[in-house]
Amino acid sequence: MTSSPETSAAKSADPVDSLVLHATDNHVAWITLNRPEALNAITPDQRERLIQHLSHASCDPGVRAVVITATGRGFCAGADLRGGPPTGGPQAGERVAGEQVAGEQVAGEQVAGERVAGDVARMIRLGAQRLIGAVLDCEKPVIAAVNGTAAGLGAHLALACDLVLAADSAKFIEVFVRRGLVPDGGGAYLLPRLIGPQRAKELMFFGDALTAADAARLGLVNRVVPADDLEKTARDWAERLATGPTRALALTKQLVNASLDTDRTTAFAAEAAAQEINMTTTDANEGVAAFTERRTPHYRGH
Repeated sequence: MTSSPETSAAKSADPVDSLVLHATDNHVAWITLNRPEALNAITPDQRERLIQHLSHASCDPGVRAVVITATGRGFCAGADLRGGPPTGGPQAGERVAGEQVAGEQVAGEQVAGERVAGDVARMIRLGAQRLIGAVLDCEKPVIAAVNGTAAGLGAHLALACDLVLAADSAKFIEVFVRRGLVPDGGGAYLLPRLIGPQRAKELMFFGDALTAADAARLGLVNRVVPADDLEKTARDWAERLATGPTRALALTKQLVNASLDTDRTTAFAAEAAAQEINMTTTDANEGVAAFTERRTPHYRGH
């Protein structure tokens, strides 16, 4: 398979492009955080670019799977708003919570002007929650390839992905309690659904660093691999997904993500409706035909 011309590895002159690398290879969109000196703490402009790439992946027929990863020794140390708000994002006056990982200050706390009621909630809603929502709502399967420390929003960015691969050196930290903060970026929504409320509270109440192996035992990580094998494993998984029935995967993702928020009657109705929609796709017809003809199906992604 070849890359689609619309989502090739060509870079624009926008400086944010050097901080969020993007390329498409074999129908897989690779989104790479590239601020290794800050453990890939996310600025507002980077966050908006991530959201944009995920949105484009949903509607680009040349993209059939997505990988989110990072450069350096950190996956993502959380939110770093020191660079100022992006156009259309949270405005001056918001209060930014600091995070510190491994003794390194990666996201400062600053107050630019007087804070008014509603500023913090608005900042969270328009910022971190939009990013996590973009991952959950992406219509293509998203793999996190966690190469190092994932803390705060960075941990939630990984855990919002459909599949999580972690290098054996990776760590996951619910860092908020260390700063006297409430978890945001969807953490209190994601963790109980992944590991149950009591385990989630343990991680959030204590804020201890969780090794990749322990994260896998809890069910937060699908597979732990040697650091040198992380990219290859992510590529193998993503390319396998990219040859699958893309619309069926999208509908399956929607059903699973909604399942814990709905009653049985609603879930069963959604399942039946999804299958009805899916049976109008080329891939569904190909899958059934391949089964009856006893051959390997060739899915085209629509």
